[in-house]
Amino acid sequence: MSSREQQPPPAAERPLTPLELYSRLEKSNCGRCLLPGCLAFAAAVVAGTRKLADCPALSAEARAELSRALQPRSSSLTPLQADFIDRLEEKIASMDLAAVAPRIGASYSGGVLTINSLGKDFHIDSQGRMSSQCHIIPWVRAPLLSYVTNPTHRPPTGNWISFRELEGGIDWQGLFRSRCETPLRELADASPDLLSDLVELFSGRTVQLFAADINLVLLPLPHFPILISYQAPEDDLESKLTILFDECCGSNLHIKSAFTLCSGLVR
Repeated sequence: MSSREQQPPPAAERPLTPLELYSRLEKSNCGRCLLPGCLAFAAAVVAGTRKLADCPALSAEARAELSRALQPRSSSLTPLQADFIDRLEEKIASMDLAAVAPRIGASYSGGVLTINSLGKDFHIDSQGRMSSQCHIIPWVRAPLLSYVTNPTHRPPTGNWISFRELEGGIDWQGLFRSRCETPLRELADASPDLLSDLVELFSGRTVQLFAADINLVLLPLPHFPILISYQAPEDDLESKLTILFDECCGSNLHIKSAFTLCSGLVR
């Protein structure tokens, strides 16, 4: 990993993530906040479109405590991120988006490329500018543009492999485990309904592939399927959570962008 890459701050120095906030909620999915469930509410609070006061189940004391752990999430880019985005936009400006669309599982109309990510549509114009009805943050923006400009592409195969088996994955495996799999497993341990709620929030689906309590397939990008397999703790056995990737993922996205995408899901 490049020494120039900027590392995220420790948990104690950064605002709560949607999944961390969710773990502190009642998790009743009562709907009184007028959102589908507690996970959707947590995501909306972190994005700034809902307030903690919109949850009637939170006491004044709980709201005060959570407010101290929350702060507005900035959409501003670091200089390195901005430079990377600029280079991706320049690449897109030289591409025939109408020809690219069917190859990457996107659609094209009126000069705009539309890509679905986790159930949400993102639109990219001929200059690489991105728009969406939802909040656009760097961990979505950069991988999505990288996906469009990636020189190679394969359709999904239905064969699942580990992160380390992706091209370049060995060098990133330790960081992937500590930033993606381990925190998601800990959240799932604390909130048994979390992964089921992810199905609804991110337009996922459950499958029967491996011996586990839940196997969840998500589509962060049209041709970038990931599978989250979780086995809850039982007796003296610890829980186990593994994130697998379709074999095509290594051809469709650079390993750094794949890591950014997955860590962003957890964060």
